Amino acid sequence: MKLHFESDLPYQAAAIEAVCDLFRGQEVCRSVFTVTAQALADSGQQSFEGKQFTAEGGIGNALQLLVDEELSENLQKVQLRNGLQPSDPLSPKQALDFTVEMETGTGKTYVYLRTVFELNQRYGFTKFVVVVPSVAIREGVYKSFQITQEHFGLQYDNAPCRYFIYNSARLSDVRQFATSANIEIMIINIDAFNKKDIAVMYKDSDRLSGRQPIEFIQGTNPIVIIDEPQSVDGGMDGKGKKALAHMDPLCTLRYSATHVDKHNMVYRLDAVDAYEQRLVKQIEVAAATVQGGNNKPYVKLLAVSNKRGVITASIEVDRENAAGVVRRDVITVQDGFDLEQETGRPLYADIRVGEIRTAKGDQYLELKVPGSEVFLRVGDAWGDVDASAVHREMIRRTIKEHLDKEKRLRPLGVKVLSLFFIDEVAKYRQYDDQGNAVKGEYAVIFEEEYKRWARHPDYQSLFGEIDLATAADEVHNGYFSIDKKKVGGKTVEMLKDTS
Repeated sequence: MKLHFESDLPYQAAAIEAVCDLFRGQEVCRSVFTVTAQALADSGQQSFEGKQFTAEGGIGNALQLLVDEELSENLQKVQLRNGLQPSDPLSPKQALDFTVEMETGTGKTYVYLRTVFELNQRYGFTKFVVVVPSVAIREGVYKSFQITQEHFGLQYDNAPCRYFIYNSARLSDVRQFATSANIEIMIINIDAFNKKDIAVMYKDSDRLSGRQPIEFIQGTNPIVIIDEPQSVDGGMDGKGKKALAHMDPLCTLRYSATHVDKHNMVYRLDAVDAYEQRLVKQIEVAAATVQGGNNKPYVKLLAVSNKRGVITASIEVDRENAAGVVRRDVITVQDGFDLEQETGRPLYADIRVGEIRTAKGDQYLELKVPGSEVFLRVGDAWGDVDASAVHREMIRRTIKEHLDKEKRLRPLGVKVLSLFFIDEVAKYRQYDDQGNAVKGEYAVIFEEEYKRWARHPDYQSLFGEIDLATAADEVHNGYFSIDKKKVGGKTVEMLKDTS
């Protein structure tokens, strides 16, 4: 199955035109600079610190505009066309930062990828750097390039284009980025720039003729595209901004739905606009709730206190109000308090508060229940519904909803994707001392419930001759960043939470 991309969506075209029209009047031109490359033994040679090198040409972006006049005029025309407040005229020393605001789900990534090809076609720009805040987003952008490659090839006559993820172990990619005459797109997460003292980006390299990778990038004057700039800029101290400035960009294009700093806004499609244009839909949330959970006594210890010798505890209980409605509420109790009296519910008969300890590291509440005692640490609950039962029900419900959609949409060629957002990776997958993967609580529950539904008569058409013993294990691969680490003397892949 292949994904189909619409090439004529008006709101996406408007966002692309907003950026491209900034350079209206620009001639197709390039800057040419010199890099050095190690010569072959039989080539013409010149000396450089004891090594033999020959000259190699680099190709970069060039801007043939009067920044304080024509570019400012273009910017204001674009802003007025899109109903935005015009910016003040740009000064010659001002960094060229432009902002595109697009609501999540409206194709932001597609827009800036296509903008790359439009800028090349119209003005000859060839060098682009896409900067992202995390490994997860970086991998997502790279995947977007892969799945749109054929689409953009058809739209732009198969214009030669290379995209790659910056890797400090593959500096030959940086050399090719600088010297190629074709479209070059480097995808990089901000950490590669931020740690200046240790990053390979700022170290002299024999693989680059004794020069720093950043020098090759600077020479191209790349157009820098920032995905989620509010996470890249680096907060109040602006470490990210300073790092990006080291690339000497021709200009910076900032794409997000939630900008903090809005530099020269050229296009805006906010949440209200997106919803009114029916570009995004409302989301239905199915929540797991407990029915009848207050038909047995429940106590949760929230905190203990010792103020001027008065020792108390804050606990959560199911209390009945004057209207006879039972609600979960917080009350303050002391040693000896009768919970039947405090809650107004016979369910708490013969349940009393015992000793309350407030010493640091030894805080607890003793709960005297018929025939025994219960000791609660802060955060502990007694009589509550088992949390794993709620988790199981949520997983069970999601699998059923997924299979129902599969039956309806598979004949139409539509693939269904269901996501689980979990509180910690360890509950999905763990690793033993040898680095072998061990299923966590959620993975075990998923497989049990998946097999149970797969055997249900309603879903036999989806499974056919599939071996359920292996299918359940294969179907729930996690969408995490994967690290390769040395464990027990061997290299293993380990899931990493990227949230």
